[in-house]
Amino acid sequence: MSPKLAAKIVGILFILAAVTSMIAAFILYKPILNNADYLVQGSKHANQVILGAVMELMLVVSAIGTATTMFPILRKYNETIALWHICFRFLEAIMITVGVISVLSLVTLSREFVAAGAVDAAAFQVSGTLLAAIHDWTFLLGPLFMLGINTMMYSYIFYKSRLVPRFIPILGMTGAVLVFTCALLVMFGVIEQISFWGGILALPVAANEMILAVWLLIKGFNDPALHSLSANKKATTIAASM
Repeated sequence: MSPKLAAKIVGILFILAAVTSMIAAFILYKPILNNADYLVQGSKHANQVILGAVMELMLVVSAIGTATTMFPILRKYNETIALWHICFRFLEAIMITVGVISVLSLVTLSREFVAAGAVDAAAFQVSGTLLAAIHDWTFLLGPLFMLGINTMMYSYIFYKSRLVPRFIPILGMTGAVLVFTCALLVMFGVIEQISFWGGILALPVAANEMILAVWLLIKGFNDPALHSLSANKKATTIAASM
């Protein structure tokens, strides 16, 4: 795959990831994750919730796609960090997938609750609370905790290699620190993930992904940086063979 095509694919996948995650979290999942009567509303709006799960699965595909598409380029500059990046991105995808499974299980629980005629509501509530908690924790550990680690890795390589203008990876590294800090604060109960401060701390990393996506779609990777690497590798190979 040429660097130009890789850049466009990565840009598209970053935008797809942002759009699908926002639609799923803030629109399609509302009946079952943000509703006190979720045991009834989940069944009533089952197709909407399932569509949200499909959106999150598209997010998983996008996360893996960005990592695997960038890997051949990132490894030329720092293979160790490139490997770390792809491994942690897969962990992020796994956590998001577990969250999707918990939401789909909530839909099943809601359907069973309605079919049973709301008998033994307390037992259903306990199971529902547990499944919702699994989604909340995976939503924290994947799109916040792991995202901070992943963003720091590829931003560092972009900064050192100058594959994109340096203001973009600087914003990325800043956003990575802030979103990782946000994850820790949420884990210890200092702030809520969906809150004013949670949004403020997550904003820079979201802005970085969108700016990077647009840049890659329009400009692609920096040609001089790519050519410089090729020349250095060629010189190293010739020196080693002598």
